[in-house]
Amino acid sequence: VQLQAYGGGLVQAGGSLRLSCAASGRTFGNYDLGWFRQPPGKEREFVAGIWWSGGTTRYADSVKGRFTISRDNAKSTAYLQMNSLVPEDTAVYYCAARLFGIVDAPREYGYWGQGTLVTVSS
Repeated sequence: VQLQAYGGGLVQAGGSLRLSCAASGRTFGNYDLGWFRQPPGKEREFVAGIWWSGGTTRYADSVKGRFTISRDNAKSTAYLQMNSLVPEDTAVYYCAARLFGIVDAPREYGYWGQGTLVTVSS
């Protein structure tokens, strides 16, 4: 499956952005999806994940209550709605796919989209 993340940009603290992850190739609905981010000078970290069915989601503690992950299998697209953004959310955001569940470790995901930069100004 090929993934393409988009929707990043510059936003003021307290603002919102919605990222999208468009898929092509293999059946999108078969894959569990994760959103990750990599802040400047730091390692890539798990942000949120969603099962193939959309029935189960997981979030990093740092984004719980502010970010919402969702997917539309008919459109082969996943989303990350980000509200109440803070400067610490500044990072390159990636979407990734795997089979058999949501895990935190980036190395467990075999399919990655290119990143989209989110910059939150104070």
